[in-house]
Amino acid sequence: MNFIEKQKIIDFLTPYAESINAEIIDVELKSGKNAYLTVFLDTETGVDLDTLEKFHNLINAPLDELDPYPQAYTLNVSSPGVDRPLKTERDFLRKMGKLVEVKLYANKNGKKLYEGVLKAYNGDSVTVEISGKDVIFKLEEIAKICEAIIF
Repeated sequence: MNFIEKQKIIDFLTPYAESINAEIIDVELKSGKNAYLTVFLDTETGVDLDTLEKFHNLINAPLDELDPYPQAYTLNVSSPGVDRPLKTERDFLRKMGKLVEVKLYANKNGKKLYEGVLKAYNGDSVTVEISGKDVIFKLEEIAKICEAIIF
């Protein structure tokens, strides 16, 4: 069973998101018995239930025309959550100067988890200030990078 690729769905829905000053962060697709399409949406100031509902209503009919699945599916629109990973250039620029948590696939200097201030992003790597020293991480070695949550 085939369905439309994620990027095509993102490209199709982006103008609708931009019309309400939002950004599509990701889409998640699941086929099978309980098929669903979840669109993760964010804005400069975060998302509330009204924004999620507005976007859901805005894309419901156009998605029927796109027909991303050959079967019935559930459409969900969701916030990516406070601990969402940084993925886009815009994500990195928004979090510049903030405390981030970097989880690596493999140990670097005996550690897989680092915390520090995001100082730079260039598309291939990030620079994080850790204990007063700049540490460069290549994006390919990062399993997840997100804003640190401080309680």
